[in-house]
Amino acid sequence: MKGALGLLRSLAIYHNPVSLLRWRRFYRDLLRPGDLAFDIGAHVGTRSRTMHWAGARVVAIEPQAPFTQFLRRSLPRGIDVLDVAVGAASGQMELAVSSRHPTVSTLNANFVHAGRAARGFEHVRWDRAQRVDVLRADDVIAQYGVPRYIKIDVEGGEADVLAGLSHPVEVISAEYLPAMPDLAHELVARLAAIGNDRFNVVQGETGRFLWPDWRAGDHFKSWLAAQDSSAMSGDLFARRGA
Repeated sequence: MKGALGLLRSLAIYHNPVSLLRWRRFYRDLLRPGDLAFDIGAHVGTRSRTMHWAGARVVAIEPQAPFTQFLRRSLPRGIDVLDVAVGAASGQMELAVSSRHPTVSTLNANFVHAGRAARGFEHVRWDRAQRVDVLRADDVIAQYGVPRYIKIDVEGGEADVLAGLSHPVEVISAEYLPAMPDLAHELVARLAAIGNDRFNVVQGETGRFLWPDWRAGDHFKSWLAAQDSSAMSGDLFARRGA
């Protein structure tokens, strides 16, 4: 019952016409027709749908039940759904699940520990576990090919996803949390190490870049340090440098 309520909560927040329109416009500018895109942490499929509508070939990756069932029933034809997690190594892991707030379910035990003390997480409880299969990003690439764009939203596991990626990718986005700046700093370092060292930000579900140009990682870190810890989360976009 709690899982169904969590799904409904997520649908109310993310699967709404305004959000869908914003992201459709955003991805229409970012992606070209026929581009391959991975949606790692697809959740209710908002980004998968809008990337598909922009003309991309999309692989939606989501380990969490009942979201995988919802995605298989509701996503447009042509989007492949993988019911696995993505991490630094292939195998199996325990997913810490928040039934009432499933957007913060995570493979990262440190994220759970930090979340219990972070502002904005006061009502979150990780109340059960789900055993999930884990692939590396390289494993997904071996099956589908090298994408032009990877979106990552896996609640503190973003750096682990990048640790399993050895192929250059034109554009990568990953969630950042102002309440957990250390995770964001690690993310910047990992992205820069693989050559994605020019950055921009989308705050919340606005579906638009914060800055008119792409900037260095130190600029993002300085900007993040000026944000209140209770500020909204968002996506850090990183493209390959010239």
